[in-house]
Amino acid sequence: MTEQETRSPDASQDAPVLLVVGSGHRPYREYILAAVSKHYRLWLLDSAEATWQMAHCAGATKVDTRDAEAVREAALSLVDLLPVVGVFTYDESQVVFCARLAQSLGLPGSPPETISACRDKATTRSLLAAAGVPQPASRTVASAEDALAAADEIGYPVIVKARAMAGSAGVIRVERAEDVAAAFASADGTDALGLARHEENVLVEEFLTGPEISIDAIIHDGVVTPTVLARKRLGPEPYFVETGHDVDADDPLLHDEELLDQLREIHRALGFVHGATHSEFKLTPNGPRLVEVNARLGGDLIPYLGLLASGADPTVAAAHVAAGHKPDTAPEFRKVASVRFLPPEERCEVVEVLVHEDRFGPTIRETAVTTRPGSRLALPPDTFLTRYAHIVAVGDDRAQVLADLEEPERLIELRARALSD
Repeated sequence: MTEQETRSPDASQDAPVLLVVGSGHRPYREYILAAVSKHYRLWLLDSAEATWQMAHCAGATKVDTRDAEAVREAALSLVDLLPVVGVFTYDESQVVFCARLAQSLGLPGSPPETISACRDKATTRSLLAAAGVPQPASRTVASAEDALAAADEIGYPVIVKARAMAGSAGVIRVERAEDVAAAFASADGTDALGLARHEENVLVEEFLTGPEISIDAIIHDGVVTPTVLARKRLGPEPYFVETGHDVDADDPLLHDEELLDQLREIHRALGFVHGATHSEFKLTPNGPRLVEVNARLGGDLIPYLGLLASGADPTVAAAHVAAGHKPDTAPEFRKVASVRFLPPEERCEVVEVLVHEDRFGPTIRETAVTTRPGSRLALPPDTFLTRYAHIVAVGDDRAQVLADLEEPERLIELRARALSD
């Protein structure tokens, strides 16, 4: 275990301290540390030596975050020295441990069993069904034979997915009985972020029709407040790879009582007290139906889009509830913010990525290239999260924002060599 210390560039040296467990991939997560460090001194606990993170942290401890006891010991040593007010994470692999850590330190949070229930999609379904929340038909299975029996019972098409993964990894739509075994093998073999496996490791579920959305929310003293509603864009079937999100601070769904009542009931049934969540819904002909709920901030820059669209920062709100404070989530303005992620069209080796600024429309705000020459890019089912760049647009006119992002591959061009092996 090693420690690094610096002077926090933003928060006062007298500011309270948040322990941050895990930091994530810089292109998608640095904005969180940058925002929260303006309100709290951050001390990072992470498996790798802190580098770019130190621009936003008062200090860092290198510790194996897979070793719960080692992280607990590191946290206890810091609590004795610093005014620690909360444990904060946005890392899916750390949410359960951080709930246990907050509880053991007497800091704000939700019960660890609540967070565990979100990590295990089968437990989520069971608890919500018992509470009367409408659910798609769902079966846990341990073999391809069990998966086939479940699919035949539910009726095609079905969704086959890993029970405890994240980021749409291992999620496949299956149309025919003869494709179930391959889908089961893909879902069962998915390994993302070192997340837990179960003996019955795969779910077979009813396929829900309708557009998909996500709602980021904060919970303070059991009260659920939405912070961002995003309309999701997906890549080609049969997979559910996310290729973009559209956030409108004036979205009428933010006032849809059926959706909001269901969101509140879901959190009540799971036992949330304090924290931040990212819930995904399908808007079916029979009403909203939960796909899954995650006990963390949304990924894919969704909270950042919320900030750009409304001026209210969901990441800071999440940090405040981690410290036990009720945040102000009122919007300062109402705009539309969108992101597009650019996956390769085939398995390839990157030659170069060109950003064509001369083709940008008026609402294009920023771009990021997230690969480098020589990198190899694959497609599902080999990998479920391959992108070479992303682009963000913000504006007052929804139609203009969407038009400016209509052909993102023209704005950021991938030049690559196809791979056959």
